[in-house]
Amino acid sequence: MSLDESTPATIQDRKADHLRICLEDDVQCRQITTGLENYRFIHCGLPELSYDQVDISTTFLDKALRTPLLISSMTGGTEQARLINQRLAVTAQKFGLAMGVGSQRVAVERPELANTFNVRHYAPNALLFANLGAVQLNYSYGLEHCQRVVDWLEADALILHLNPLQECVQTRGDTDFSGLMAKIETLCAQLPIPIIAKEVGNGISGDLAQKLINIGISAIDTAGAGGTSWARVESERAEDVKQRRLGQTFSDWGMPTAECIVGIRAIAPKIPLIASGGLRNGLDVAKTLALGADIAGMALPFLKAADHSEAALDTLSDILIAELKTALFCTGQGNLKDLKQAQVLQHIP
Repeated sequence: MSLDESTPATIQDRKADHLRICLEDDVQCRQITTGLENYRFIHCGLPELSYDQVDISTTFLDKALRTPLLISSMTGGTEQARLINQRLAVTAQKFGLAMGVGSQRVAVERPELANTFNVRHYAPNALLFANLGAVQLNYSYGLEHCQRVVDWLEADALILHLNPLQECVQTRGDTDFSGLMAKIETLCAQLPIPIIAKEVGNGISGDLAQKLINIGISAIDTAGAGGTSWARVESERAEDVKQRRLGQTFSDWGMPTAECIVGIRAIAPKIPLIASGGLRNGLDVAKTLALGADIAGMALPFLKAADHSEAALDTLSDILIAELKTALFCTGQGNLKDLKQAQVLQHIP
């Protein structure tokens, strides 16, 4: 492990910093966008269906979802994070959403913090994803650690997040990504649940997706550029001028979310695909689904609502669902399968 991570309290402090910075500071990408603004739906003035008939239910990794939304991985490891995760889990259960937790490494280092992640009690029927950094497979982690975080959460799948840029900017980050493909392949063969490969805001290309699929990855989360910049987040908490400058230089690095979806679908039409990275409303969600994603993930909107109250999460979820259903209704599509198959999304030159 890197020097700062060998002290468990430091990991917990970093979790608290990440929450504070994301909630209080402007750490969004400023130049690069999701690319979704380059697409527009063809309006249907006569939908020939009732709004009440619009069905947004789906399945993902063989589990039913009433809504094709993922509360993307965010946090854990602190008391504030425990409350946020609890509220998010209640929302996932209530509205039929999927949910991922933040990196559980802090709980591996300090098992007494596992309860800040373990939300199955609040979401007994939800699709839940455990989460660890893929790079930790090069820092003494293996099957035992992955199985442990899965068991704690009673998770349906494990996210391995890929974050080379964040580790470069993070003070004394873990930057040895050599040989990870082989280790991920071994883990895919050993772990009895699906493994999802996820970036953290810089995107996954079609070429990388193909390599990941070839080694046994079961699903991919684009986590493209256009939303929160983790280079900017790490720059805000950097301990020296060099790391701060690195984060500023690379704050708009990455592939737009829309570009990732199109690129991955071009080479892998059937891989379970999560679209995330800068999505802010139900219309964004509808566009990603029409482009070929199976479900769509959001982090910041849910984080801000969860920091406020469960009622705020209810309001946000109601709005997102209404926006998504309205997009289907006003394009004349009664369900998500029809939306994907219909040619109702135009690219704007």
